[in-house]
Amino acid sequence: MERQAVNRAKEAFLSGRTRPLEFRLQQLHALQRMITEKETEICTSLKQDINRSQYDTPLLELIGIENEISLAIEKLTQWAAPRQVDRNILTVSDEVYVQPEPLGVVLIIGAWNYPWAVTLQPLVGAIAAGNAAVVKPSELSEYSSLLLRALLPRYLDKDLYPVVTGGVSETQELLRLRFDHIFYTGSSTVGKVVMEAAARHLTPVTLELGGKSPCYIDKNCDIRIACRRITWGKFVNCGQTCIAPDYILCEPCIQGRVVECIRQTLLEFYGADPKCSPDYGRIINQRHFSRIMSLMEGYTPVIGGQTDASQRYIAPTVLKDVPPHSRLMQEEIFGPLLPIVAVSDMDDAIRFVNEREKPLALYIFCSDKKATKKMIEETTSGGVTVNDVMMHYTLSSLPFGGVGQSGMGCYHGKHTFDQLSHQRACLIRSLGMESVNLSRYPPQDRRRARREVLGSLCFVCVFVCLFVSLFVC
Repeated sequence: MERQAVNRAKEAFLSGRTRPLEFRLQQLHALQRMITEKETEICTSLKQDINRSQYDTPLLELIGIENEISLAIEKLTQWAAPRQVDRNILTVSDEVYVQPEPLGVVLIIGAWNYPWAVTLQPLVGAIAAGNAAVVKPSELSEYSSLLLRALLPRYLDKDLYPVVTGGVSETQELLRLRFDHIFYTGSSTVGKVVMEAAARHLTPVTLELGGKSPCYIDKNCDIRIACRRITWGKFVNCGQTCIAPDYILCEPCIQGRVVECIRQTLLEFYGADPKCSPDYGRIINQRHFSRIMSLMEGYTPVIGGQTDASQRYIAPTVLKDVPPHSRLMQEEIFGPLLPIVAVSDMDDAIRFVNEREKPLALYIFCSDKKATKKMIEETTSGGVTVNDVMMHYTLSSLPFGGVGQSGMGCYHGKHTFDQLSHQRACLIRSLGMESVNLSRYPPQDRRRARREVLGSLCFVCVFVCLFVSLFVC
């Protein structure tokens, strides 16, 4: 089944029907229509998968997809146009440009935590760039996966954009096949498997992975507002967000206040019992529930800690004075646990961040612009947001992606189009002015070559001067 889907996509791509911009625009409009017409079904599937609030689904997934589609529709002609580049004196009369062209068949492997956004946003770029795309949603978000398989063929070309469902064996079978690009969103562990499989065919990859995204709170900032924004970013989607703040770094003197502000914010957001809140999610499955529970072993939460295995419920939980070398600080949490680690000052926080793998995101809460600039310049991360969390993801003008262990490549807006295009170098010359080329032909003679080069350069200079004078006149 997987091989047949890929072969159909290849045949459809080779037919050339993705090349015209009109076709790409028609497919983008159809995808846009799907999101609008099927919003209720999409919200229901996410409620079943992860207890996602009906209000969070548009905010966290659908609006972003719609914005990406609208931008691609508006800018496609501009993105796909030949890009003029500088010429040198030997090519002054030539046509020189870079032409974006489709790569071919792209494999998009989605993730379960945001099964629509992180699957369809790369697809928008693939369609805009003129590619075919095989879509493999995560089997863990079962209802979303089945709904995507049912909907996409109704709206898009079913040969060019097939949906392949299934688990690990189906993904492994797809990875044995040859693609022109693989776009994977998920864990670093599986990312290594994807990259190894791609290497067998020299297939380029975009890996959107995770990691432990630090959140530094300066003692002189507005701690109440900082904690409000951090609490939202950490516990939305029950902490199952790749760019959620993974842990807090702050000085010991403000730890108590940070804890109290988070406590007050949680009460405001989810009430006295988050388990009863329609806005608080659940862990995706029992395996991840058990994994997160094991990370809590040996700690006494200062906030939360309540659990219910039958509902895969873990309360918003804050852990204080967490040792830097604990297991909790070595693994990506991907759940509603928020450790607080004490640092002596910003320099200590910078050292802490730099001693670990490069994170997908870095969050800095600080009112001092000079200090903020220092932290940005002396650390590295896939992206950075100051005085908020996760909001850099919402800007299509910013490339979204990791660095090092947190991923490679980027996407969003034109960045997706470029990532899934081949930038073809084009030089178009005439068969005239052959005297310019004589110096490069054998038989080689230094004096002759020098005369020819000087003569050619003089000719070119005269040509340029005439051109400029005519243009001025």
